[in-house]
Amino acid sequence: MATTPSIADLDRDTAVEPAGDGLWHATVSDQWAVPRGPNGGYIAALVLRAMEAEVADAGRAPRSLTLHYLRPPAPGPAAVQVTVERAGRTLTSVSARLLQEGRTMVLALGAFAGDFPTVADYASPAPDVGAPGALHTVPDGPGVPPIARRTAMAPLFGPAPMSGGDEAVVGGWLRLAEPRVADAVALAFYADAWLPSPFARLTAPAPAPTIDLTIHFRTRLPHPGMAPEDPVLARFTSRTSHGGFFEEDGELWAPDGTLLAHSRQLALLYPGG
Repeated sequence: MATTPSIADLDRDTAVEPAGDGLWHATVSDQWAVPRGPNGGYIAALVLRAMEAEVADAGRAPRSLTLHYLRPPAPGPAAVQVTVERAGRTLTSVSARLLQEGRTMVLALGAFAGDFPTVADYASPAPDVGAPGALHTVPDGPGVPPIARRTAMAPLFGPAPMSGGDEAVVGGWLRLAEPRVADAVALAFYADAWLPSPFARLTAPAPAPTIDLTIHFRTRLPHPGMAPEDPVLARFTSRTSHGGFFEEDGELWAPDGTLLAHSRQLALLYPGG
């Protein structure tokens, strides 16, 4: 019988412990794996936890996170070395390296700040899809990667995966399999939690490892009015795949239509099972 992940899993599996001088000990879990290593969004969430802990200022919320994935981290002990590059009056800029056995696995940059005065407020509307319906988890079975059991989804956008569709669009309602508040750590995970958008155009799975991922957090998180069981509306699109690389743009909205975050990543797409 398949088991449902506990509510504490994301917190536990992204936990960091201080080791002094900006170094944070962590453990890379094997429960968020895709076929070629840990999911990039899970690693983004872990690195962000260390950055938030180093900044240690609730008034300076995550605004931007960029990660370059040099090599797949292995399950087990890891460390995140965080450096505060500059702490100004309103914005803190930090860098981070996820390390294993002395090797850099991931490079990251982050920006943390409070709100600034603005001369214009505007936003494109969220897709009009109605209220969230029932979400479903993927049943356990042969070939199902661990990460598939960690999310609950209700697909809405694009052709079915591996259907050979005419557009690279995927997405729908999304949340962790067990309710958890949609804070910045959860949004970092959600930014890479769906199947890659080119899978809507393919007829069989292909490796699609992330080269770089940038997430812009567009509002204070958690968003007021969102309950832990509320999903986000996620939509991911790709317009170009060439030379083995594709880009993917993502948007994550609250049920009330507020844009929570958007993302862009560059990833590889090449033959292979």
